[in-house]
Amino acid sequence: MASEEPTATPAHLDPQTYPRHLTDEAQNIHLELTYAPLNPQAALDKISSPAAGANVLFLGTTRNTFEDRPVAQLSYTAYPPLTFKTLAGIARDAVAKHGLTGIVIAHRLGVVPIREASIVIAVSSGHRRAAWRAGEEVLEICKEKAEIWKREEFVDGGMEWRENRERDGDGKVVVGK
Repeated sequence: MASEEPTATPAHLDPQTYPRHLTDEAQNIHLELTYAPLNPQAALDKISSPAAGANVLFLGTTRNTFEDRPVAQLSYTAYPPLTFKTLAGIARDAVAKHGLTGIVIAHRLGVVPIREASIVIAVSSGHRRAAWRAGEEVLEICKEKAEIWKREEFVDGGMEWRENRERDGDGKVVVGK
């Protein structure tokens, strides 16, 4: 009987190869994928600037129900080379369009328990209107385009894989997706 070699975990699925970062210091862009809890204060510290009169922080957290079904936790996975390429484009576009002085997009991978953050978006700009608009726009584009997949794990033992782009900002199903 031949012995089977253990299969190595691909690096993009191995929590030991994280956190992973992509930074563009010239534009004050900071991207992160991590299995560790996200740190909103660290995100704000990265975008802080004497030129920024507005700093906007968004935390997307795991809630305890989905369509009246009790949720135990969420689990996320991604393919970092592709995900970072997409997130970098989103961040650069936001800096150019809104005149941002800084942006952080950080996403958690693996299990994210109830009440913990799965995504942190922090933006800074000279004035509040640009920061508010940029923060929401970046979130919506990340949900639409970033190659990050979510598995909802329910209290009853069931689970479902979802793409973030399946629902809009109000939680309604997006027709045609």
